[in-house]
This record gives sequence, C-alpha cells and structure tokens, in this order.
Amino acid sequence: MPKLLVLVPTDFELQKLQPPLADSVKRADGVMRTCGFGPIVAGIRTTQLLALYEPRAVILVGIAGALGPQLPIGTATVFSRIACYGIGAGSGSDFETASELGWPQWTDPEFGQSFGDVIETAVESDPGGSPGSMLLTVCAAAGSTEDVALRLNKFPHAVAEDMEAFSVALACRMARIPLTVIRGISNMAGDRDKTNWNVAAALEAAAELAALRISL
Repeated sequence: MPKLLVLVPTDFELQKLQPPLADSVKRADGVMRTCGFGPIVAGIRTTQLLALYEPRAVILVGIAGALGPQLPIGTATVFSRIACYGIGAGSGSDFETASELGWPQWTDPEFGQSFGDVIETAVESDPGGSPGSMLLTVCAAAGSTEDVALRLNKFPHAVAEDMEAFSVALACRMARIPLTVIRGISNMAGDRDKTNWNVAAALEAAAELAALRISL
C-alpha cells in the first residue's frame, strides 16, 4: 500500500500537477488521484480511496479563490483550518450555519468528539502555512462581491474559498489519517471574468509547495 495519497479535484488540475510532482510522489511511495469537483463527490471519493489505499498521510492540492487581499493571485498556502459554508438553513443574509443551529456535522461515536463548521488540519509549522490560515469550502463559488461579503460575515478569518477541502478533511478525520491542504490562488473570489485569473501560476505555486511538503 502507498504511504502517501495526493488528491486533486479535477482531471485538469491533475494534468497540470502530475508532471512537476511525479518524482516527489514516487520517492514518497505515493499515488496521485482525483477526488472530484465539489464537496459531495469529493467526500465520497476520498472515503473510497482511503479504504482502497490505506495511506499514512493525505495531501489535497489544487486551486482556490482569494476572499481578500491577504493571498495574492499566483501564490500558494498550506491551510491549517477548513471551514464549511452552505450547510445549515436559509440563504443570503438569513443563512445560519450548522453550528449556529446547534447541530454538529458529525460526532465521533468512539471518542464523542463533535465537528461543527471548522476542522483543524495541518500544523501551523508546515512550510508555506501561516498561523490559523482558514480555507472556506463552499457548494458554489462566489459569483459577486456580495457573495464574498456574506461568507466573510459568517467566517471573517477565511482568506480563500474552495469546493472540496472540508469534505476531504472530514473523511480523513473519520479515518484518522493526517491531511495537509494546499491551494494555489487562481483568482479573486466573486470575479467570474477569467481574463483576470492566473490558473497556471496558481498551479505552479501549488506544485512547488506540495513538492516541499512531500519531501519532509
């Protein structure tokens, strides 16, 4: 069984990330696989892959949108906290998160530990990470500055958004397998004009950071 499982959401990201990471993954006795696009399939597919490969560690790497100026386009970061936006009740300014409703998203039946809207993942000393860096997993990417404002109203410490990390983190936590989440910043969240995006630079930065993390 491989010691390391490297997950990327889409085939597009895999095609861009596999060439620069292939040697590092091989040296770490690892494999690279896609987990799918969006929180539902990502959680299900991650659970399947964890059962299949039984890795000692998992790295999730891909692109994300910045929720503010903290992370410039073309940079990459290790995120130590993963939050979830969209599970709860209501919409728009009336949205209430699961935690606000008083519902945990999962309670570990063996240890009695409950998980709400935030999961702690990588340690803060990881290369490329900043203390408390929060990534917000959403069901649909922000389509406007108004969407961004609504998300930051609930999670003011979030600095970027993606669509897979929370469900991957929860699957790994259920399996008690450590997870590192790395995202390259491809765009500003809410900006759907792709002429302003730089996916290539984001993936290059993410690959460099992932290779560094794998080599530890």
